[in-house]
Amino acid sequence: MRVGFLQYNVVFGDPEINRSRVTELIRDAEFDLLVLPELCFSGYFMPSRKAAFDLAEEFQKGQSFDFIRSLASRHNGAIVFGFPELSADKVYNSAAMVLPDGACHLYRKTHLFNLEKNWFDSGDTGFSILEFRGARIGMMICFDWRFPESARTLMLKGADIICHPSNLVLPHCQDAMVTRCLENGVFAITCNRWGVDKQGEEEIGFTGRSQITSTKGEVLARAGIQEDVLTIVEIDPQRARDKSVNSLNDMVSDRKDEYYFK
Repeated sequence: MRVGFLQYNVVFGDPEINRSRVTELIRDAEFDLLVLPELCFSGYFMPSRKAAFDLAEEFQKGQSFDFIRSLASRHNGAIVFGFPELSADKVYNSAAMVLPDGACHLYRKTHLFNLEKNWFDSGDTGFSILEFRGARIGMMICFDWRFPESARTLMLKGADIICHPSNLVLPHCQDAMVTRCLENGVFAITCNRWGVDKQGEEEIGFTGRSQITSTKGEVLARAGIQEDVLTIVEIDPQRARDKSVNSLNDMVSDRKDEYYFK
């Protein structure tokens, strides 16, 4: 299965420029599954909750969904992207997986980071799995990585691949994803952005270094800190079905639920 990430510098508040950049960067790329960053067309650093509402789109509606549907169809691959989601009187930090046939699947960020709590409502979808081309795929967003339960829940629900749109500002995630994949025996595609969002005198910088991590914790590909880059690698999702550590240990059957905190 050909999977990848598209890392780029998102221009805040200008979805049209960002969509044009994506079109240019993927050109004639061939992939089965491609992950874009968190809030990849709107930008991240909201000056207010109102700004989040103004940039938000309803799930499956709006120009971003029309655009991604067109790309997914043209490239005959699934695309995961992050967007501010408008839903009645709420706005979520969400991600959608769009299939080549136009079908869309939604995830709302469970663990909001720092000022996001002022901009967005807490996600209420929980974690779920979608099967596509023989692979079982789940989504989480950025700071969800900090909570081991996120990846563990996706693994226990059967995920082979975790799609992880991100706008990372802390330096720890890329290395932590090695552990997340190793302890769960899953692949992960962490797609970060690079650059800086500014609002007045304040700014937030992003760490780049998007990466694809294997079931054994191997970094299969990693981007630079400051570069626009499309990276695609070939993986075998079936490797994630083997949870054996050695001939006597298994990551799933050896679990002791009765001793874990609930």
